[in-house]
Amino acid sequence: MIHCSVAELDEALMSPIPEVLEVVRNLQGPVVILGAGGKMGPSLAGLARRALDALGRSDPVIAVSRFREAGSRQWFHDRGIETIAADLFDPLAVAALPDTDTVLYLVGLKFGTSQNPAVTWAANTLIPAAIATRYCRSRIVALSTGNVYPLVSTSGPAASEDHPLTPIGEYPNAAVARERIFEWHSRSNDTPMVLVRLSYAVDLRYGILHDIARRVWLGQPVPLATGRFNCIWQGDANAMILRMIPHACHPPLVLNLTGPEALSVRDVALELGRLMHREPHFSGSESDTALLSDTRRCRDLLGDPTTTVDDMIRATADWVSQDRPSLGKPTHFEVRNGIY
Repeated sequence: MIHCSVAELDEALMSPIPEVLEVVRNLQGPVVILGAGGKMGPSLAGLARRALDALGRSDPVIAVSRFREAGSRQWFHDRGIETIAADLFDPLAVAALPDTDTVLYLVGLKFGTSQNPAVTWAANTLIPAAIATRYCRSRIVALSTGNVYPLVSTSGPAASEDHPLTPIGEYPNAAVARERIFEWHSRSNDTPMVLVRLSYAVDLRYGILHDIARRVWLGQPVPLATGRFNCIWQGDANAMILRMIPHACHPPLVLNLTGPEALSVRDVALELGRLMHREPHFSGSESDTALLSDTRRCRDLLGDPTTTVDDMIRATADWVSQDRPSLGKPTHFEVRNGIY
């Protein structure tokens, strides 16, 4: 990933590994990806399309989003991915979605919660209820978030899937509600599901490593109050999401998805500074709690991520120091009160 272009980065994110091909080989009909216009949707749709192509399969991959950004639909079309522009608050739009056995659910609203909490709750509850009803006979892999957990001690165990869901803030609690809506529909209709509590997927154009690297490169202080974090390369996250499809069950299987290591913000900033020949500046000091997830259940099922932290850090340092594109979508990893 060092010295790669945007096209080469997309290629790395969308190259199917054998385990993905084996799952996709057994899928029937279209793969429908809801909320595909966000940060992860394009590369996840591209990975599914590339895997089907590699198997000589013409089954469609259908990306559903509002597609408000100019040119966003064209990116999908150029890669053989069908698109549907839809507002999933609209019951008629939901009813018109194509039938499928396989739904990947990426819809969610996080940022702007403090200005308009009602729309955050609506997006994270009403839309899941509508989709779970529309696709009650399909397999649904739904992305949730590690934010459903409270902050845990950095000296103790990370939050496992059985940890109490008692976060602080409107968005994290709306995310808990999203999970409960899906769970209720799964239990009521025997809909097979996986709820994926994803924390900090990393693409060189965004993510927590990108955020820290940009602060170091621009001479801005790196906040230390949340001093530990997990992250996972987005290509690994995409592959694991697709590999979860056969494991959908009722009630839902719940999996934490992120990297296994609890990384130090300070140490990562220092290493990025060394690679970019910049001296990091810091603000605040490390608290004794952080948002950390225990991924043993997922790793027991699917194995470890294949991309190392060192590789991600080196590639991020190169990308940022060469002034390559940024999505301009910060993670706000420093937030500790649940207000985004």
